[in-house]
Amino acid sequence: MPGRCIIALTSKQRALLKALAHPLKPLWHIGKEGVTGTIMEGVREAFNTRELLKIKVLEAALLSAKEIGEDLSWRLEGVELVQVIGRTIVLYRRHPSKPEIQLPG
Repeated sequence: MPGRCIIALTSKQRALLKALAHPLKPLWHIGKEGVTGTIMEGVREAFNTRELLKIKVLEAALLSAKEIGEDLSWRLEGVELVQVIGRTIVLYRRHPSKPEIQLPG
């Protein structure tokens, strides 16, 4: 069931995730069609193999990157919006059985 991540990230955890996300390439580009079913399914699938995702919002998008990031983190269970910088969104979800990223605290 979709919903907001129960555990909010601390500033130290957020800083670590930002640093880890820096070299990543965006997996998706969201344009004027917004967050489609294909995007939602792709993001869900990607979280099966990775914990940190980067998504680019194109200028043609009707919503801002912040609005899209908040929407994705709300609609996907356990996903936390790490940051929005410019038109780039970083999302995090801890892998339920094999977490690779060890968050401080």
